[in-house]
Parts: sequence; C-alpha cells; structure tokens
Amino acid sequence: MQQPCITRSLIALAVASAFPAQSAWAQAAAAPDTKAQAGQLETIIVTGSRRLENVKDVPMSVSAIKGEALDTYNASGQDIRALSGRVPSLNIESDFGRTFPRFYIRGLGNTDFDLNASQPVGLVYDEVVQESPMLKGFPIFDIEQVEVLRGPQGTLFGRNSPAGVMKFDSVKPGNRMEGYATVGTGRWKGLNLEAAVNAPINQDWSLRAAVLLQRQDDRVFNTRPDATQAFEGYTDKAARVQAAYKNGNFYGLFKLQGRDYKGTATTFRANIIKRGTNDLVDGFDASSYPSDGYNSQTLRSTGFSARLRWELDGMTLHSVTGYDTAKFYSRGDVDGGFGSDSVFAPAFAVRPVGPNYGSQQILIPFDAQTADGLPNLKQTTQEFRLQSSTKDALQWIGGLYFFKETQQVDSFNFDSFAPGDPQNGYAVQNQSSRSWAAFGSINYALSPSLKVRAGVRYTDDKKDFVASRTQTPFGGNNVGPLTANPKSTNTSWDLGATYELNRDVSLFARAATGYRAPSIQGRVLFGDSISVANSEKALSFEAGFKADVLNKAGRISATVFQYEVKDLQLTAGSGSVNQNRLVNAKKATGQGIELDAQAIISRNWLTSLGLSYNDTEIKDPNLFVAPCGNANFQANLPNSGCTVLNRPGPVAGTVLIGGNDLPRAPKWVVNWTLKFSTELAGGELTVLTDWAYKDKYNMFLYTAKEYTAKSSLEGGLRVGYGWNNGRYEVAAFSRNITNRQQVVAAIDFNNLTGIINEPRNFGLQFKANF
Repeated sequence: MQQPCITRSLIALAVASAFPAQSAWAQAAAAPDTKAQAGQLETIIVTGSRRLENVKDVPMSVSAIKGEALDTYNASGQDIRALSGRVPSLNIESDFGRTFPRFYIRGLGNTDFDLNASQPVGLVYDEVVQESPMLKGFPIFDIEQVEVLRGPQGTLFGRNSPAGVMKFDSVKPGNRMEGYATVGTGRWKGLNLEAAVNAPINQDWSLRAAVLLQRQDDRVFNTRPDATQAFEGYTDKAARVQAAYKNGNFYGLFKLQGRDYKGTATTFRANIIKRGTNDLVDGFDASSYPSDGYNSQTLRSTGFSARLRWELDGMTLHSVTGYDTAKFYSRGDVDGGFGSDSVFAPAFAVRPVGPNYGSQQILIPFDAQTADGLPNLKQTTQEFRLQSSTKDALQWIGGLYFFKETQQVDSFNFDSFAPGDPQNGYAVQNQSSRSWAAFGSINYALSPSLKVRAGVRYTDDKKDFVASRTQTPFGGNNVGPLTANPKSTNTSWDLGATYELNRDVSLFARAATGYRAPSIQGRVLFGDSISVANSEKALSFEAGFKADVLNKAGRISATVFQYEVKDLQLTAGSGSVNQNRLVNAKKATGQGIELDAQAIISRNWLTSLGLSYNDTEIKDPNLFVAPCGNANFQANLPNSGCTVLNRPGPVAGTVLIGGNDLPRAPKWVVNWTLKFSTELAGGELTVLTDWAYKDKYNMFLYTAKEYTAKSSLEGGLRVGYGWNNGRYEVAAFSRNITNRQQVVAAIDFNNLTGIINEPRNFGLQFKANF
C-alpha cells in the first residue's frame, strides 16, 4: 500500500488521471513531470499563465486548492463562500446568502449589492469569464483545481481583474470508464449528493457528466402571522455535461452546465447588536426571526462553452466561446423586524422593530420590504488565442477577446402595513455592456536559470444604461428615464522574472497594472439620480521566493507586495434610505506579506499553513459619505444608530473616510490544516482538521463600533475510513465545530440590523469510486 500522504495528499495538485486530457487544452508542449518519490510532495501544476507550468516557474503569487481539501470544505453542503480564508489574502462574503458572492483579494473588493455591480476580482470558469455576480456563485462540484492568482491579471484575463483572479477548472473527459458517487447527510435534514461518470465513446469522443443536489430544511422560524414562517432552507441543483473530441491535430471540448436554486434570502436581524459594541445582544436566539415581511429567492442559470484547439506547425490556435444566461429573484424584509401602522410621521411610517431584547428597541423611519429581480441576463464571450508550442527559449501568446452582456434589473417595494403586503414601488434598469481587447505575452529564457516575461493588453469598453421609477413608494413623483453612456479605453501591462538559485529554490518579481471599467449605480427605487464611477487603475509590485525543502518533503513560498489604485471605485450607502451610490476615491494603497507552506511531518502526518497580512488605506482626505441612520457622534445616546468613530464631514450628517481601511478587508488571514493517515484493518484511516482565522474588519466605508466585525476563528474536522484500495470511504464531519456565532455583516439603518455566520453543522458521508 502506498503512503497515504502521497496518494491522497491534501495539497497534492498533480493532474492525476485526467492529466492527458488537461494537457490537450493548455499547451502542446510536454507537461511538467508531477511524479513524486516516497516521502515527497507532488509537484503543483498551475494554468494561470495559459500554459501548464510548475508553480515555481510562475513569477506571481499563486495558490491552488483541489481534491480532498475541496471535499472537506464542501462536506456540509456549503457554497463557494467555504473557500474564504482557505488561502492567503482571500475573502468571500455575500449579503444574499448562497447567491451573489463578493470576492476580495489583498483587501480589494466591492460591497455593492445592486445586481449589475462589477467586482475587481475576476472569476474564470473553464476559461470563460463570469462577469455577473449571479454567475460567479455556481456550485463547486467535480472540480479538478481552483487557482487564486493574486495581483492584477489584466494581460491574460483582461478587464475587471485589478485585484486578481479566481480560476476554476472542472474535471475533463478522459479515456477511461470511471466515476464516483457521494452522499452526505447533516443537520436540519441536510442532504448533499454528488456524482460523476466518465465514458469514452470511441477513439475520438469521450463524455463526462456530473450532477449535484444540496438541500436543507429551514432552521429559523417566525413567530408572527401573515408573513414567511420559516427561513434558511434551500434546494440547490446543478449539472454539467462535457464532450471531448480529438482527431488528428484538432481538439474540441464542449460543455453545457446549469443551476436551479430555490430558497430564502439572507435574514437581516434587527436589534441584535449591543449599542456601543460589536457584541450580540443578551438573549439572542438564532432560531427566532420575528418579521412582518415575505422572503424568497430563486436563481436559474445556464452556460454553454466550446473550447477548440488546432495544432499548427510550431504554434497552437485556441478558440473559446461562451454563452451564459441567468434569471434571479430575491425578496426580503430588509429592515429585519416588525411593527404596526398605529403611529405615523409625515411621509413615512414610524414603527418599532423587533425583536425587543431587554431595553434595546430602536425606531426606524420607514418600512423596508424590497425585492430585486434579474429577469434577463445574457452574456456572450469569444476569445481567439495563438501561442507558440515549441521548446525554444522564446515563447509567446497573442489574442483577441470580445465580450457582450445585456441585463434588466427590477426593483420592487412592498407595503408591510397593508393586508397581503401589496407592491407599492417599482423601478427598472437596463444595461448593455460591450468590450473588446487585444493582448500579447512573451516569455524568454535568458539562461537556464533566468526567465523573463512581459505582457500587454489594450481594452475598449462601452456601456449604455437607462433607469426609471414608474411606481414611487409612499407616494411622490416618478423618475426617469435617466441615462448614462460611459466609455473607456485602457492599456494594461505586466513584467516578471524568475531566477532559479538551484533546483529547489527560485526567486521571482513582478510589476503589473490592472483596470476596472466604469460602473453605474442606478437603483432609483428610493433615489432620484444615478451615479457613475470612473474607471479605476491599479499598479502593483511583488517579489518573493518559492522553495522545496526537507528533500522535497516540504514546500514554502513567501511574497511581499505593494499596490496603489487610482480612482478606486467604492460603494457608499445611506442608513436613512435603502439606497447606495458609487464614488471614486482619489487613491487607495495596500501592502503586506503572504506565506504558503506544506510539509510531510512523518509517514503519517501532513500539515499546511497559509498566512497573509494586508494593510490597506483609503487616501483621499476630502472624501465623505453618509454613515448609518441616526448616527451617534457622542457616547451611547438612547435610541440612536451606530457609534461613528470618523470625523464629521463638510456636509451635515456625513463623515470623512480618508485614512480608513478598505471595507471587508481583514488585516490578518491565517489557515492551517493537519492530517493524520494510517493503515487500519486493511484500509486507511484519515483524520483531518482545518482552521481559518480572519482579523477584524470594517463592514462599511466608515468606522463604527457596532459595524466593526470581530476577529473570527472557525474550524472543521473530518474522520474517514477508506477500504478496497480507496474504492469506498465513509466519513464523519463537522464544520464550525466551536459553534461561535457573531455578526459578520450588517444593514446600516438605525436599528442595528446584523447578519450572522453559519452555525455548527455535522453529519456523515459515503463515497464510492468505480
């Protein structure tokens, strides 16, 4: 029997049985050798440079996750947020629940909650860019590898990636008949089913199909009538079918995937934060959610792609075509509470909101039960890429990229005081986005030890936007049509080098620029104007080393980085109105370190450690925003909102935010795993624990005591037993094993409304391979 640390290593990132098919899509040249001798770690292979490369040869900070790690994080049916904090400098969160994830790398992200929001972290799924937030949350199943590319990736991945890229590669069809099936159960009647089958049809064709079903019963309940009675349950279904064709010098890979999600939106809980602190109130009960509103959420998406490759004389021509669609609807009680219409103020209902914990009960001056819909999202992408396929010292890539997206965003308001909560407000946005780019990259080996690379990309962007409010909540005048037609062009570049000190140690350095196209915020349901943010541009520097140590039983990489973003796009909310707007900060900076290490401690023990420090700062002394509703600039005023720590701004009711950290950007992120494996009764026993720590962070652009998230430490445990040479495995798991509950996000009305983290989950799994 082989050593378990080699056959099923947590950080083993070889392409394994699917490697021959994978190599057909990445490059024509021979793939790097990934085999490891006994007691050594397997080589990490990444594709972020559009070629299969040993991670030591890539002049940038890269992390990869696959195999057992992905199975462990997803054991309880978690969504893509389970990857948050699992590699250095990565944070993922959502105010929508299992949909609309928001990504942050090195502190750069976007807190915008409108459905047409853009993000500075790109997501690429099987070589197709997923621009809309509704496409970025596609479930993780039958995945070969996830790569996190830190720093601007403008040359090869284009617009809207100044912070970095998350790259997902599903398992490709291979030439063997094989597959697997996994069934898991958890709390609240949780069910997690995943299966895949690979079937070669003939010498030319092979197929692979994979399916996923995740469901959970409701775990939060409403004690009030005439509203949604149960929350947090969901049914999430997804499927993927791929067909690979090879004949002579032509390769084709065709994919169709889809998702059907039905559940409830995030529960926004009023009055759960102790005024003047970031603690949960005494007596907080996570299973209780008194509300007078209705809650539902649905998402359906489909995606088709065709990846074609022609082998020519000394070069390879690639064509990548993608077409994606989505429909989305989410309704929730945004103010997070309940009340009556017995008391009124001019133009707005003044209503107490609950639950009432002790003496803390705060009034809000409006009713906020809203919904957002995306009835029609269509995205079309096309890339042509020609690249060298020789073993010469000079390697090159050149290509063209085209992008088109159309979407309609509907916004609704409902009257919680009228029987049946009828609709009393409606606004609509229509946006069309078009972009094209030309790019190129060269790699040159100056010597066997020194390699340099350079890249450039020209991008042309255009958006056409129109918004109208045709039904105004609480009366008033309708608005629109309001239009915006921003255009922009940009040239991004990168320069990098690697120097091999010896066979085990390499140094790297990289300078790169990134670009995010102009963004539009046209949520006019409660406002009378739209906002447009100019394009932002990033300049980043990083350097570090990557080394195999302990005779290849260990691996370590470290990076230092510094970046500057000019005209940074930020989302400013308004606690007194359910509305936000876009602003450009003059400049923002970030600097820090990243460390990634793995080691075989002994025959039976394997460990990994990831660590990052991100020091970010908004550098715009004149930039001001509105803080939470009824902000408290003094000390613990009764019935006030949050306790603001920033200086007042030039306009009454505003604060200056220059000098603040970027929002949702924890300084320290640490992850650690430890795995024990041993032979037992003819099989293999494995015990794996994983822990992720995040430092405190600001939830919004301004700083407030209540809206500063506490540091968090969440751990998981998985105990499994496999037999029949790994064909079968049964396992028990637990996620968030300490069951620590805390506020991780908020709605900054004046009623201290918060969102809490996922509770402890545990269950059993069975997996069969064939």
